[in-house]
Amino acid sequence: MGLHTPRYKGLLGWVDARMPSIMDIFETHVAGYYAPKNFNFWYFFGSIAAVVLVIQLVSGAFLAMHYKPDSRLAFWSVELIMREVQGGWLIRYMHSVGASFFFIVIYFHIFRAMLYGSYRTPREIVWIAGCVLFLALMAESFFGYLLPWGQMSFWGAQVIINLFSSIPVIGPDLSTWIRGDFVIGDATLNRFFALHTMVMPTVMIGLIVAHVMALHDVGSNNPDGIEIKEHLGDDGKPLDGIPFHPYYTVHDIYGIAFFFIIYFAVVFFAPEMGGVFLEGNNFIPADPMQTPLHIAPLWYFTPFYTILRATTADFLPWLGGAVLALGALTYFTVRGWRVRLFVAALTALAFAFATVHKVQLDAKLWGVILMAVSVTILFALPWLDRSPVKSMRYRPTWHRVLLFVFIAAFLVLGYFGMQEPNPMRNLISQFCMAIYFGFFALMPWWSRMGTFKPAPDRVRFTAH
Repeated sequence: MGLHTPRYKGLLGWVDARMPSIMDIFETHVAGYYAPKNFNFWYFFGSIAAVVLVIQLVSGAFLAMHYKPDSRLAFWSVELIMREVQGGWLIRYMHSVGASFFFIVIYFHIFRAMLYGSYRTPREIVWIAGCVLFLALMAESFFGYLLPWGQMSFWGAQVIINLFSSIPVIGPDLSTWIRGDFVIGDATLNRFFALHTMVMPTVMIGLIVAHVMALHDVGSNNPDGIEIKEHLGDDGKPLDGIPFHPYYTVHDIYGIAFFFIIYFAVVFFAPEMGGVFLEGNNFIPADPMQTPLHIAPLWYFTPFYTILRATTADFLPWLGGAVLALGALTYFTVRGWRVRLFVAALTALAFAFATVHKVQLDAKLWGVILMAVSVTILFALPWLDRSPVKSMRYRPTWHRVLLFVFIAAFLVLGYFGMQEPNPMRNLISQFCMAIYFGFFALMPWWSRMGTFKPAPDRVRFTAH
């Protein structure tokens, strides 16, 4: 009959006989992929993120069937979905709550990577693909936030797009290009709708495929930070690994079940989450002539927004001092006169732009720069961390304390970003900002300090 000899029975065997390339992918990335035996609950979040993406794609497709990307109709089409479309309120809340849960899951996923050093060699490309995916998720959320055409989404988009205008030379033209017009209107709404529903989802799916392929090429990290491919059995399989399917598919289904309990509890009983997931001002149609009293972005952008807002003219001398101190520390650490010359020149330039009157950059532009750096600095993590071990389990206790202080500072920045600014909040935000950047900037030094515990040769695993 010309059929391929199947490796499976039943339905899988029927598919394998007719399309073996599909089953090759299944064999390589699921059934034949060996993952470490000692995964814990922190490893649920990768699979949960994939489930949330599916929820967003499906619910978004149903919303797009009734949504009108027209500035006169957009707000009322959302109201129609909520009030007239059968089950429309559920689909809309699943989508809006799903957006917030997507970021919660991704933040936990990033935290786990920082806890166990999952960005370290040989997983730099896995990490970089994940960081690009995080940026794509932020862009996807930003484009989607304008679509309800409520007061907060309109003015939030106005504030974010205006930030680009502070970039020297190209800023004003870039802002106009993003809007597609001189003001936010139909052109902006149409291009944001296209980007949110077609372009960015396609990009994200491609990045997820790249992220998973890169991961499966080098293998998964684990809580001990041990490379399981270094200990192979006679059959060439890792001694400390087990096939992803069926062991971790069942394991992940268990975690996904808990996720659905929490997710649907929020969808049915607190979809607005007290104005955090859905702001009250977004239930008012966008009015370009009336600015809301307090404009704040969605909660998952607020840590970075607070960094932008807390960078004031009074803060620039402190910034200059920090740049000088970091430059001096780097200068006396690196070797080679060319590298030292480069560090000295870069430090002098940054110090001048922060403090010298004639060439000082505007505080708003510094805010934009620091906000961009606060996100993109994640890319450098594999090269900033110089610890001799990967996992926090075998690092000095104070390393874990530093990590939790960093997380606390990040949460405080996020909270203040949702509040109206005042001098005290601004001062605390600047302090937390110093912790945030200090954690990364000083990592090449602090990550090597202290007494490390000896890491085991094999993963620690107790059957459960």
